[in-house]
Amino acid sequence: MWLVATFPTTTAAMEMESACAAAALPGRLIPVPRSISASCGMAWRAPEDARTVLEEMVKEHALPVEGWYYVML
Repeated sequence: MWLVATFPTTTAAMEMESACAAAALPGRLIPVPRSISASCGMAWRAPEDARTVLEEMVKEHALPVEGWYYVML
């Protein structure tokens, strides 16, 4: 089970990648899984227990996340 965050734009997904790298947070960019609908074709995949810390970072950096999902990948 993985935590997957979706974004409205590719730029937002890339900003997530940059912010997570700078903060040494887990995860990586992946194509949006077919079971999820999203405006952008990229998503952030991270361990499911990382949601709280990632949500805090998203709020701190004002990143536009469309949704948070738990997906079997």
